[in-house]
Amino acid sequence: MRDMKAKLEKLRVDAAECDLISKLATDYGKRELFARLSRRLLDMAADVEAAIAAQATEGESSEL
Repeated sequence: MRDMKAKLEKLRVDAAECDLISKLATDYGKRELFARLSRRLLDMAADVEAAIAAQATEGESSEL
């Protein structure tokens, strides 16, 4: 579980960095590329977060 949380945090940090690069880029193509990368990384982070929540729910139900 700790490993998944670490991966989640890395995805969020990488998304924030891509978003910043997108905002600072002067080339339109690069701006769009990094904006798409940021959105994709945030989508992946949401998927990992859902998997963590599902795993936590399974752990709670097995304890009952």
